[in-house]
Amino acid sequence: MTQDQAVRWYSTDELAEMLGIDASSLRRWRTTEPLQGPPFVRLSARRTIYNAADVEAWLRARRVDPAA
Repeated sequence: MTQDQAVRWYSTDELAEMLGIDASSLRRWRTTEPLQGPPFVRLSARRTIYNAADVEAWLRARRVDPAA
């Protein structure tokens, strides 16, 4: 598998920094009903990760095109 084909995962802190939000927002989104935010994988009670492809798809779904 080449590096381009490698699956990229983000921690809560990494994703929060990338999105320009506080990590507490991601934690809140994971516990609200209904769930909000990008899909996630809960590895343990203290460790949650996000797949880069899922994050990109989640962002694309929220894209607003002012010209539309």
